[in-house]
Amino acid sequence: MVGLSATTMWMIVAYVLMGLGLVGTVAPVLPGPILIWLGALVWAWADGFYRVGWGPVGVVGMLAALAWGADILLSTVVSRRAGASWYAILGAIVGGVVGALVLSFIPVLGTLLGALVGAVAGMWGVEYWRKGSAEAATTAVRGYLVGVLSATVVKTLIAFLMLGIFAFQAMR
Repeated sequence: MVGLSATTMWMIVAYVLMGLGLVGTVAPVLPGPILIWLGALVWAWADGFYRVGWGPVGVVGMLAALAWGADILLSTVVSRRAGASWYAILGAIVGGVVGALVLSFIPVLGTLLGALVGAVAGMWGVEYWRKGSAEAATTAVRGYLVGVLSATVVKTLIAFLMLGIFAFQAMR
């Protein structure tokens, strides 16, 4: 990119990271809030921490950690309370990755859909194999979906808060 300063280039990288982070709040294959924080850090660094200082970067980082913890807590705890075994949760993770890869030829939507279908199929298959009951497997999957949906809502709210803090500081 001819004519762009190094600062501008780094800020573009930061915006791309934040955009990917926003997508990652709903895409299970991207660490959304972490990417938003990394984007804010890169942007602040490129600006010499003039408009966005260490304080706001630290707050955005703590929010990213909170979102990550909420994601793990909500999806795992709700799944376990619904009767899902640790094996089933592992099956959901493996199934989600495989599903995302299989449908990745369809940009963005295919990856998201593949991850969701793969995770559900992986969890249901493992629970059915372990318990021999379609009803128990379905109950576990239902709990998993409630947990993942709850985690996504919380992560999305936190992601918008992170972006709001960043934007407020950057536009001063």
